[in-house]
Amino acid sequence: MLTVYGVYRSRATRLFWLIEELGIAFTQVPVIQAYRLDDPMAADAPLNTRSPDFLRVNPFGAIPTIDDDGLVLHESLAIPLYLAKKHGGPLGPADLAEDALMLQWSLFAATEIEANALKLYYLCAEGRLDHEAGKAVAKALVRLLDRPLKALAARLADHPFLVGDRFTVADINVAEIVRYASSHAPVMHAHPVVAAWLKHCQARPAFQAMWARREAEAL
Repeated sequence: MLTVYGVYRSRATRLFWLIEELGIAFTQVPVIQAYRLDDPMAADAPLNTRSPDFLRVNPFGAIPTIDDDGLVLHESLAIPLYLAKKHGGPLGPADLAEDALMLQWSLFAATEIEANALKLYYLCAEGRLDHEAGKAVAKALVRLLDRPLKALAARLADHPFLVGDRFTVADINVAEIVRYASSHAPVMHAHPVVAAWLKHCQARPAFQAMWARREAEAL
């Protein structure tokens, strides 16, 4: 049985989306981020990323983590790639070349897009775009995101999805990173091919089901 440590309001959305796509049975252990708590070490604190019980499972103190019949994995990109290969089907690689391409696009998004996309996401979420300083930071982040998003758009201009001309785990991993940047409309307006691909991915029933569970989760 697959056990998932984590909550939907985290990078675990990538994993939960894949689980919905594949229909995998699992047990969830709701570990929340320590930064969401005033005192994560309090005696009555819920299980969180600094709790000793969780640190025995993941010494890195981050979510998500899985235990798949004794195999413990921690990284939110590695876990979907592993499960897609294990369970097979069109979401996983058909051969070694597709496996390499899925890894390539996942790592590309993590290294070239995610950090600046997350900064932009928090600027929007915290309302800092209402101030000139925040607008200046956002403008700089949009500029930094332009080059990797152009590379992504170049791939998607001739292909409906990232690998094998079908929806795969690579699209899940990358879409969940691009989602952070999509919170700032000028980014998507500048890259309409990427925006259309993201909309197509998020229209899938599995994404909609995952997102409904995320929205229903306690803040």
